[in-house]
Amino acid sequence: MSLPFVLSSAMDTYEQIEATRGESPSPATPPAAPEGAPDALAAKSQELAAKSQEFDRLQDRYLRLQAELENFKKRTAREKAEFLKFANEGLLLDFLPVLDGLERALRSARATTGSDSLIEGLEMIVRLFRNSLDKAGVKAVEALGQPFDPTVHQAVAMEEGDGDPVVVEEVQKGYCIEGRVLRPAMVKVSRATAAAADSPSSEDRRA
Repeated sequence: MSLPFVLSSAMDTYEQIEATRGESPSPATPPAAPEGAPDALAAKSQELAAKSQEFDRLQDRYLRLQAELENFKKRTAREKAEFLKFANEGLLLDFLPVLDGLERALRSARATTGSDSLIEGLEMIVRLFRNSLDKAGVKAVEALGQPFDPTVHQAVAMEEGDGDPVVVEEVQKGYCIEGRVLRPAMVKVSRATAAAADSPSSEDRRA
């Protein structure tokens, strides 16, 4: 192989290398978007909206249950307080006739001469009994001289009068516990007769 041929081949190779170096590289082609991407995004949005609605529903249910629990606690505490307040109602009602008997004995002793020591003893017992009832929330019903009130008075006798019904005699004392009637007072009531009710009043006569 002759020298000129070798030199000619080397020059051709060199020119090809230089020509290759001078060419600018082609820009990188961006990756193509995966098929179905918009549909997947819409599906995710719908799923997120559904989860948000489910969260709101569960939160509302939780708040409702919490409110119901608080109401249940308050109602239970109120019922417990009511039960404790009136738990001894039956027992106290059974003791009232004992107090009635002591008071009758005291009245009888006061009507008898020479019973000072007996009166003193009975007064002490009655006083202790009344103090115990007072601590239990039991109060005597006002009756004598009061307008007749059927919610706390039980009329067992009537007599003629000239006005609105009024209690003129207390046959048996009544009692209330915490504002509720434990035993109504048995009373005698005066009431206006038909003639008195129909007759004009003094003011009408003056008129």
